[in-house]
Parts: sequence; C-alpha cells; structure tokens
Amino acid sequence: MESRNNRHVGSRYGSPRVPKEDKMEMIFGSRPIVEAMLAGKVLEKIFLQKGARNPTTDEILELAKKADVPVATVPIEKLNNLTRKNHQGAVAFISAITYSPLDEIVTALFEKGKNPLLLILDRITDVRNFGSIARNAECLGVDAIVIPSKGGAQINADAIKTSAGALHIVPVCREPNLKNTLDYLRDFGIQIIACTEKTEERLTETTVDFVGPTAIIMGSEEDGISPEYLKRADARLRIPLIGQIGSLNVSVATGIVLYEAMSQRLKEAKA
Repeated sequence: MESRNNRHVGSRYGSPRVPKEDKMEMIFGSRPIVEAMLAGKVLEKIFLQKGARNPTTDEILELAKKADVPVATVPIEKLNNLTRKNHQGAVAFISAITYSPLDEIVTALFEKGKNPLLLILDRITDVRNFGSIARNAECLGVDAIVIPSKGGAQINADAIKTSAGALHIVPVCREPNLKNTLDYLRDFGIQIIACTEKTEERLTETTVDFVGPTAIIMGSEEDGISPEYLKRADARLRIPLIGQIGSLNVSVATGIVLYEAMSQRLKEAKA
C-alpha cells in the first residue's frame, strides 16, 4: 500500500470521525490552502488555475500528493464560478467527513476476531447513488467503504443527507491506487468479489462464501468495474434479471449483493 496521511479510525473503532457540519467549507487563495493542509485539515478536492504555477502552488501540489487529495487544473472561469472573491487561482473544499486509514481498520477487525466485510466503489460519480450505497452498507453490516482519490463522487451535504447519516457511522477510506489496494487486501487474506454483468455465475446460485474476509467491488454507473480490477477478483457474480431493461441502479444492486453477504453471515452466526 502507498503511504497514508495521519487520519484517525472511524467511530466504530473509537473517537468520532466526522464534524457536525454537513456542508463543505470553501477555502480560496493559495496560502490559506497551504496553511489548512499544514494544520491537518482534510480536503475533499483542490482546484488550481490552469497554467498558473508558482512556489505556493508547487507546495500545494506536494502537500496534496502526500495527503492523497485530488487536484484538478481548471480554466479561470471554473474558479470564478466557484467563488466571486479573490481566489488567486486556487480554491479548495474541506471534506464533510474525515477519511479513515484502511490498513488500521483491517488490522483492528482481525485483532477483534472479526472477518472484514468491505465495499469498494469504482468510480461511483452520482452523489445520491453514493449516499444510498452508504446507507445500504451501514444497514447490512459493511465495516468500511473504500473509494478512489480521483473519479468518485464528492462527499458533500447531499451525499450525507441521502445516506441518512450512514456516512457519520461507516468509515470511508480514500485510496490513491485501487489496484494496489486490491493487491494489499488479497495479501491480507481478503477475497475480492466483483459484482458484474460480465459473468455467467449468478448470485442466486453461487457457491461463493461471503462469511470469510470479503471485499465486494461495485462498478461505475457508466461502464461497470474497470478491467484491471476484474482481473484481480477471486470471483465474479451477476444478479439475475428477467425484465426488459436489463440493468439495475448501482445502489439497488449493491443492496442485493450485501443482503446475500449478510444472510450468509447471520446463518453462520446461528449455526
């Protein structure tokens, strides 16, 4: 795994991990953004003006890389749309949650004698889909949600509201490289299960054991799970459909797969 910034573990493992505010606070100006990161603020995303490079923006890029904060270089019109104030070519948003370190969560779960159930989201971009998925995850026993640093939905007030507070409970881990993350989890003895239409094995007929340490991957709304992640999956499952549309909303599909995992785990616990 790549190095992580110092982020404490979520509320399931100790102290509260989210602020009370649901809205993301905006920071504008290069120096205030630098000072915010040096003070330990967790940033959701940074926008820098395209072509504007100076020692301060270089420092922003260096700090952002260390903290796994996504940075977008955009035209000045984009920054002007974000704020009418003197942004000096730099705007950032403080995250509505504090991200948790995946390695600490996995280690803590194994130390407690628990088989981890993790949910990995590959480029889920719709904020309300993400919130609904988080709600499903909390209700159905997921220990942590894993998202990429780039290419996913912003965790903002809409996401938190749609999650019905689940994002205040389930730890979210932001990873710079999901390929490395999957390799790390497999080395840790966690099986990778991909929910995809690109397989013949049906969820309703599967022999996959969800009771053991498991990470479930759900793919983007547009094109599903990336091929490089599918290659790393230990099993691929699809949800059988009989209607004409032929596909489910990703939040609905996630709920169905997580229900199967929960059902197996509850049966095992009663045995």
